[in-house]
Amino acid sequence: MLVDPLEVLERCETPRGEIQLQRRGDEYELISNGTFLMATYNGESEKRLVRSAIDACAKDGMTLLIGGLGVGYSLGEAVYHPQTGQVTVVEIENEVISWNWTYLAPFSGNALSHSKTRVICADLLKWISETDEAYDALCFDIDNGPDWTVFQDNESLYSPEGLQALSRLLNPGGVISFWSASASPAFKALLESRFAGVEEIRIEQPRNVEPDVVYIAKT
Repeated sequence: MLVDPLEVLERCETPRGEIQLQRRGDEYELISNGTFLMATYNGESEKRLVRSAIDACAKDGMTLLIGGLGVGYSLGEAVYHPQTGQVTVVEIENEVISWNWTYLAPFSGNALSHSKTRVICADLLKWISETDEAYDALCFDIDNGPDWTVFQDNESLYSPEGLQALSRLLNPGGVISFWSASASPAFKALLESRFAGVEEIRIEQPRNVEPDVVYIAKT
């Protein structure tokens, strides 16, 4: 079987190290410090991250916060859903935002230019600690989930203290969803100890041995 050659499109140095956008045929991949983050191959689990939160909240004109822009699948799912109002996405890497305006724009349906979209370039953890805003749904696709973080600081998002900080951002009846590259029984148990209802959704991935997982936590 022939494999499409790898083409490095852009490579940038950031305060967190090197981030790279590369292309294989018609698909794109994001690499951080040599570690694969995500790609455009199959965005179903990223879309389910948002869609499941919207379904669980079941509110018209709902406000969403998305942590992590990635290749844009989650944002696209959010802004084109008829039940959503304003959608805020927080992304730490300015380069990732730039690539979503250019190379990656078709994969989200040019979601950055949608009237519902509000994009903030900031460290999500710092921003969460400082904001006084509240949302109906919080959707997080940070690193590769609770058990496989590229940046150690992101581990705090999945900690008891992190969940407490996130709960402060929720409107009554709000929902939080988390994307993970694999199942995490320990994280699911932590969610169950703090939220009224928790659901684990497994999304089969044709290129991966393990399915992607979305956790939904309801207040």
